[in-house]
Amino acid sequence: MKVFDMHIHIGEGAIDQNYLLDKMAESGVYGGGIISPVPEENSGYRLPYGERLKSVLDWTKGQEGRLIPILFINPFEKDVLNKVKDAKESGVKAYKIICEDFTVDCPECMRLLGEIEKTGLPVMFHSGILWSGTDSSKNNRPVLWESLMKFDNLKFSLAHCSWPWIDECIAVYGKFLNSYLTRQSSEMFFDTTPGTPKIYRKELLTKLFTVGYDVENNLMFGTDSLTTEYVPDWVGGWLRFDNEIMDELGVKNEVREKMFEKNFMRFLSGEDVEHNLPHINK
Repeated sequence: MKVFDMHIHIGEGAIDQNYLLDKMAESGVYGGGIISPVPEENSGYRLPYGERLKSVLDWTKGQEGRLIPILFINPFEKDVLNKVKDAKESGVKAYKIICEDFTVDCPECMRLLGEIEKTGLPVMFHSGILWSGTDSSKNNRPVLWESLMKFDNLKFSLAHCSWPWIDECIAVYGKFLNSYLTRQSSEMFFDTTPGTPKIYRKELLTKLFTVGYDVENNLMFGTDSLTTEYVPDWVGGWLRFDNEIMDELGVKNEVREKMFEKNFMRFLSGEDVEHNLPHINK
């Protein structure tokens, strides 16, 4: 089966597609989501809009369907609503937001999400503890994302399954699933990128696959790796570890195919699937 790593950040350094594709192949990964450098309003490897758009398009050029360009964006950027439209017209396939010094339900972010919803493209969020050097984790509790229930046609993912708040993340997903099936509502996806230290990984996957919620169409695999430092031992190690846990849980190959490829493709395309109502296994 093809494996997509949907969570790869652009690192500092020269663009080298051959290096990245070779290291991905060595890791057992076919393709991935390439996330642009961060906006100037965030912390990290920051670039102005035009430079980070060019960077992500250059990293993915000529590898359509394999390397997917994702724009990191901030709701407090100047002229951000027009940037959203321009990015889609330029070839971006999804957006990335980290709520570092704001909450997802603030007016500026909700206005940005309304514009993203109009594009038909999905949005990837960080969630859970945030190692930003500031008191930012309080902005990334998964329950805050209940505010996105007001959108009718938005697809979004929560990275790291919100570790250490994995129970809260799963509960929020159940609420979205119920809302999605009983009225129009946005759709939530799990981004299983670690996040989760290995000691918690079995707990997370066990809860995801046994909670009784219809999760098989909404799980996506990622690693939080860098384009310039893609380490096969790290990426391949997580792949092996996740598969060993899923072997123990009896997870079928068709479900793994969804988690490793098909769900990410559905996330990007906006395609809907038929879900079942949430229920609890007795």
